[in-house]
Amino acid sequence: MSAQAQMRALLDQLMGTARDDETRQRVKFTDERVCKSHLLNCCPHDILSGTRMDLGECTKIHDLALRADYEIASKERDLFFELDAVDHLETFIADCDRRTELAKKRLAETQEEISAEVAAEKVHELNEEIGKLLAKAEQLGAEGNVDEAQKVLQEVEKVRTRKKDAEQEEYRNSMPASSFQQQKLRVCEVCSAYLGLHDNDRRLADHFGGKLHLGFIQIREKLDQLKSRSRDRRRRRSRSASRDRRRSRSRSRDRKRRHRSRSRSRSRGHRHSHEQSSRHSSRDRSRDRDKRDSLNGRSDSRRGEERDAGGDF
Repeated sequence: MSAQAQMRALLDQLMGTARDDETRQRVKFTDERVCKSHLLNCCPHDILSGTRMDLGECTKIHDLALRADYEIASKERDLFFELDAVDHLETFIADCDRRTELAKKRLAETQEEISAEVAAEKVHELNEEIGKLLAKAEQLGAEGNVDEAQKVLQEVEKVRTRKKDAEQEEYRNSMPASSFQQQKLRVCEVCSAYLGLHDNDRRLADHFGGKLHLGFIQIREKLDQLKSRSRDRRRRRSRSASRDRRRSRSRSRDRKRRHRSRSRSRSRGHRHSHEQSSRHSSRDRSRDRDKRDSLNGRSDSRRGEERDAGGDF
C-alpha cells in the first residue's frame, strides 16, 4: 500500500464517510451488505489475511470509514451488532474445530502404532511451552524490554532441560529403534496446524509467534468477549423491547381514550345542536301560532265591527 493510500485509510478510520466523498455515503454502516464483524475489528478475513489459511476477500463490504461511523454512533446508542458478529465467529470457529478433530483422527489412524508405543505427550507440551516463551521473548525484545526478554530466555533454558530429560526417560527408552526416526506429529488446538515432536526452537517460535496462531488467539478471545457482551446486550434488548411494547400499548390506549373522548364530544355537540335546533323550531312554531291567532283575532274584530255598523243602518 502506497503512502497516499495509507494516509487516506487513516483519515477514513478517524473521520468516517463524511470526510470528502459524498458518493461513499450512499452505503451506511447499518446496511445489511456491511460486515458487522469488520465494524467490530474481528473479521477472520482481515485477521488471517496473508497466512496459509487466507480466506480471501469477505463477501460483505469492508470499509474503515464505515467502522469509524459505527464507533461514533455506538457511543450514542446500542446497535446490537455484537450479536451478528458472535454468530459469524461462532460459525467460523466451529468449522475450524471440526477440521482440527478430523486432522487428529487422521493422525491417530496413520500413527496408531507409534502412539501406542510412545508416551510423547509430555514432550509435546514442553515443546509448546518453549515455543510460547520464545515468541514472548521476541515480542519483549521488539518492544525494548531487554531485561524482561532475558528473564524469559532463562525460563526457556529450564524448559529445554526438562524436555531433554523427558525425551530420555519417557521417549527414547519406550520407542523402538525402527520407529525413532519417524516424525511424531500433533495438531495445534488453537489453529489446527501440525507440530512435530522434533521441531527445533526456531520452528516452534515461528509457529506460536506467527500471524496464523496469534490470529486464531485473537479471534477466540474476541469471541469470548463478544459472548459476554452479547448476553448483556440480549438482556438489554429484551428489556428495551418490553419497554417499547409497553409504550406502544400505552400509546394505543391513549389514542383510544382520545378517540372516545372526541366521539363523546362530537356526540354531545350533535345533541346540543339538535336541542338548539329543536328549541329554535319550537319558538318559530310558537311565533307562527301567535301570529295566526293575532291575525284571526283582528279579522274577527273587523267582522264584528262590520256587523255592528250594519245594524245601525
